[in-house]
Amino acid sequence: MQSSITSKYQITIPKGVREKLKLAVHDAIEWKIEDDKVVVYPVQQRFLQYRNSVQVGPGEIRDDIEEARESLTEKYR
Repeated sequence: MQSSITSKYQITIPKGVREKLKLAVHDAIEWKIEDDKVVVYPVQQRFLQYRNSVQVGPGEIRDDIEEARESLTEKYR
């Protein structure tokens, strides 16, 4: 597969490469030079692995603030 460099130094990623790497619009890629070769890696969006890991629900903000202050106090004793 080949791509051409435009006058603005942009390239188009071939469809086969996009599909193989599962790239979509607004995804990021990382360029590395290894042994005089250019290697392109998709940037992993690691924050998505934590989806649904934070439990939310009704609560009392004042109790949460007090609990956070107490834990900081214990941390720095």
